[in-house]
Amino acid sequence: MADEPFSGESSITTATLQIAAAVIVDQHQRILLVRKRGSRWFMLAGGKLDAGETPEQALRREIREELGVQATDAELIGEATTVAANEADHRVHAHLFWTAIQGQAGAHAEIAEIRWVDCDEAVTLPLAPLLRSKVLAIVRSRLGLEPACA
Repeated sequence: MADEPFSGESSITTATLQIAAAVIVDQHQRILLVRKRGSRWFMLAGGKLDAGETPEQALRREIREELGVQATDAELIGEATTVAANEADHRVHAHLFWTAIQGQAGAHAEIAEIRWVDCDEAVTLPLAPLLRSKVLAIVRSRLGLEPACA
């Protein structure tokens, strides 16, 4: 299942969505993943920027709405563009933040499930393209972990 092609990939895209995404890693080097209602794809917490919002403002709002906790630190670690997981014929341009949270994260708003997983376990899940193709390598590098096997 982990290696099956992403069904949403298309050579035709109509729009690029600007999003902020939280890379939240706990003291056990596990990353927090979320799955939205009606989707099978696990992804980072976060979401679309509202009009007039900076990426960091959007990140902090989305963390409150989706996880019910406060972001205590948010360091911009990069940007990445790829196929959107849940929006047909769209791409996402993600502002990626290494994020610390205060409190116990839970599934709120449109989030159906949250999971804390290590990088090796993550690759066994159905992952959104941004997470699979861009973010896991960043997390492995930042944590000093060996690169994943092909």
